[in-house]
Amino acid sequence: MRTQDHVRRHQPPAPVPDAGGRPVRTAAAGSWPRGGLRRLRPVLPDIAWAVFAGLNLAAMRLLPAWQTVPFLAIWVSLTVIYGFRLWRLQPTIVTWAAVTLATGGIIGVQVLKGQQDADYLAEVPLIALMFLVMVWHGRRRLAATQERLTAMEELQRVSQENLRLLEQQRQFLQDASHELGTPITVALGHAELIEQAVTDHAVAADARVITGELARLRRLTNRLLLLASAGSPGFLHVAPVATDSLVLDALERWGHVPRHWRLGEATEATVLGDADRLIVALDALLENAVAHTEPGDRIEVSVRLEDTHAVIAVTDSGCGIPPADLDRIFGRFTHAEPYRSREAGGFGLGLPIVQAIAEAHHGLVRVRSTSGQGATFEIVIPAVLESIRQKAEP
Repeated sequence: MRTQDHVRRHQPPAPVPDAGGRPVRTAAAGSWPRGGLRRLRPVLPDIAWAVFAGLNLAAMRLLPAWQTVPFLAIWVSLTVIYGFRLWRLQPTIVTWAAVTLATGGIIGVQVLKGQQDADYLAEVPLIALMFLVMVWHGRRRLAATQERLTAMEELQRVSQENLRLLEQQRQFLQDASHELGTPITVALGHAELIEQAVTDHAVAADARVITGELARLRRLTNRLLLLASAGSPGFLHVAPVATDSLVLDALERWGHVPRHWRLGEATEATVLGDADRLIVALDALLENAVAHTEPGDRIEVSVRLEDTHAVIAVTDSGCGIPPADLDRIFGRFTHAEPYRSREAGGFGLGLPIVQAIAEAHHGLVRVRSTSGQGATFEIVIPAVLESIRQKAEP
């Protein structure tokens, strides 16, 4: 029996049937107070202030000789809680009016009874006006903050949209380059076979034109793919690279072009970079120099240490770059005038590729040129500290 009574005491209350006979489960004891406290928690500071203000109003009424202290306590506490709560305008005005009428009414009655001077009553509208000015400034600051937050959200949205569009553009360039690469390679192979097998000189000449144009298209797709992949995590395969060897190998590759090639300063400097990408960048600068020079013009390649950076430079004695073109030559599909050689490339992608590769190596590209007096392009990338120490040693 004791066990049964113990079980009954710990069982939940049985459902109580409603008027229709359907069982209705009653709320557990103590659940309403807990739920009510959760609902009241957001307004507990307001309730606490209302109680505090009521106590001070009672003190003003019961202690006329000391009413300045509770009077000021009411208004100071109202200012403090408004600063934390920032009520909406309508509740703020209602609260302000209630406090003004309550404090002013108590002081007015005491003035009529001769318990206070009439000058004391003037403090009520003055303090009420000060509170209104504070509310106005607070709401103005709040509106300005909201406007800034809205502008920042819009800026973030625009930035995300721009990043999305840039990613779509990069993906499109990669896909287009891949899709174009295969048919161009196939067509180029057939054109070369036709050129080798045909006996008619006119057909052979036409086949050579086709072969040349297809080769240009293949270079274009390769460069578009390179630009599209710039900035991606796998763009560089970093390893120590000797820049002096890089310069010497470039002269060997380009020595057959009818220009006056010259090796300038060749300081032994090592950088942490991708050798294949740096070769592409240097070839693009040499291709640009060939495009703006004529047979017999000088092209000089050099490498030197400048502070903590290695500087790979290509200098030519060609036509130079007009000052108006210096700011735009690193844009894609941009040419500086005059442009003398279509066979050397002519896509307007070489310098953007150089810039992308230099920035991927945490470096930069700079140019110095005077129209009619040649140009100097420099790739500036951080050097390995060992190279700097060797230069500093006597």
